[in-house]
Amino acid sequence: MSYAWTAPTIPYLISEESHIKTTKYEAQWLETILMIGSFCGLPLTIYLVDKIGRKNSLLLASFVQAVSWIATALAATMTGLLVARFFSGMASDMAFVAAPMYIAEMADQKIRGFLSGIIYLMMLTGCVIVYCVGPYLPFYVSPVIGALLSTTELITFSFMPETPYYLLYKHREDEALKALQYFRSDVDAETELKEISKAMERQRNERGRIQDLFLVKSNRKAVITMTVLNGGQHFCAISVIVMNLHLILKAAGSIYIDYAIAAIVFSVIMLVAAVGATLTVDMYGRKILLVFSAVLSGICLFAIALYFNLQINGVDVMSVSWIPTVSVMIYAAAFKLGLGIVPIMITSEIFPAKVKAMGMTISDAMYVGWSAIVLQLYQWLESSYGLHAPFYLFSVCCFLVMLYTIFYIPETKGKSLEEIQMLLKEEEPLLQMPY
Repeated sequence: MSYAWTAPTIPYLISEESHIKTTKYEAQWLETILMIGSFCGLPLTIYLVDKIGRKNSLLLASFVQAVSWIATALAATMTGLLVARFFSGMASDMAFVAAPMYIAEMADQKIRGFLSGIIYLMMLTGCVIVYCVGPYLPFYVSPVIGALLSTTELITFSFMPETPYYLLYKHREDEALKALQYFRSDVDAETELKEISKAMERQRNERGRIQDLFLVKSNRKAVITMTVLNGGQHFCAISVIVMNLHLILKAAGSIYIDYAIAAIVFSVIMLVAAVGATLTVDMYGRKILLVFSAVLSGICLFAIALYFNLQINGVDVMSVSWIPTVSVMIYAAAFKLGLGIVPIMITSEIFPAKVKAMGMTISDAMYVGWSAIVLQLYQWLESSYGLHAPFYLFSVCCFLVMLYTIFYIPETKGKSLEEIQMLLKEEEPLLQMPY
């Protein structure tokens, strides 16, 4: 909800009906400040996910998020909104680091991909809520819903155990066994605990300094992979489209469907596609979904760029004004089938326990950093050259991600976290595709 909140809200804030008078330039900072808050929260996130655990970090994030939503609902000035968005970014950062770690460390490898996708399903559900509520109900309604959801999560998740990996990492073997029995009620928990203990013991003997992310070859491969995937997500236009969808569709001037309704359909398609991806990622593998997603997303973004290019050159495009809307809808499905959900799964799998907190946090730093860069780049290209310019760039980036996936990204489907580490330590090229 935080991520998509600006899409229907900025048009309201810069309108005559707004209770907070502002300019389009000032309102666009509501997008960037969320990412700045996320980036500033990184040091605290690195410390807390290992100090107080994955579970407690998620609970703290829920509390801060609830307070931020309340502050947003009560804000009467742009300064108040910006401060609330900043702390919302910090909470989001902690959640997006701790949640994938929690899921990867507690899930059975057969369904780890599916469960890792849950965080994106929740994110997309938030987009649907915001797009449905934002354009039609008063300003404060979306923040109130956000506060209620955050409070519900804060209460219900308090009863869940910490992950077995984290408890073993802290030498709390009895608690780890109880947690594993909770998550694996139908298997021999003691046998699996011994296997996890052996893996943890080996990883404890490895160095856990931040520089080892770059000095250890397998960790370096993981860092490069997550850098490309996190950057690729944003350079494939997702942040720009989600945060500016209403303005983009309005600029397209479609005579076939209202842009607010189109945005709701867009968010629903993303959610349905993400559900499909989580159900199939452990069946078909990560690489196939990434390649298919990148190619189809690139084609859709090229179609949008061509439409706006013709429009800005004075060509009458009213008869084909359906092209941007249809392209955005296909893009919603294509992106979420692979690019939108696979990167967070892979990133949560490819780091050993000793540097997982640092790796996941740096991954999140890259995610928010790339997002801020791409949003600023989009605003500059759009104001300097027109809407077609950034979309041409995004289309090219999709095909570059496709090539990188084919040649360099390892397939992690059906492998334990320990097997993935062994794969990253091997010297063989990673070209093989699971067709």
